Amino acid sequence: HVQLVESGGGSVQAGSSLKLSCAASGYTVVGSCLGWFRQSPGKQRELIAATVFGAFSNGRTVYDDSVKGRFTLSEDIGENTLFLQMDRLKPEDTGAYYCATGRPLYGGHCPAGVFDHLGRGTQVTVS
Repeated sequence: HVQLVESGGGSVQAGSSLKLSCAASGYTVVGSCLGWFRQSPGKQRELIAATVFGAFSNGRTVYDDSVKGRFTLSEDIGENTLFLQMDRLKPEDTGAYYCATGRPLYGGHCPAGVFDHLGRGTQVTVS
């Protein structure tokens, strides 16, 4: 069965960096949509970064405007692990971060609606 295990959250000061990891297993990870959702206090869960795992070169990596230029996805295909490097963190980045996966749409797009499995999440607190 699908397993997504997040790690790397923590409490940091504004301007700091954190790197989240998502280890995926139990399914064919390469070619799937893999991404990160964030749920901030009082807000709905939102997709902040996503890619087709193993297909970075195809230009299908997308970022929400709120994190563009500060957050960067990377992947270790051999370990089926997706990373989210978060730089210049802001207090509004505070929230629970969930790794998610789903099947891409035709053409390799990964909108929020295709994600149907989420991990348990990891907390990020920026003060």
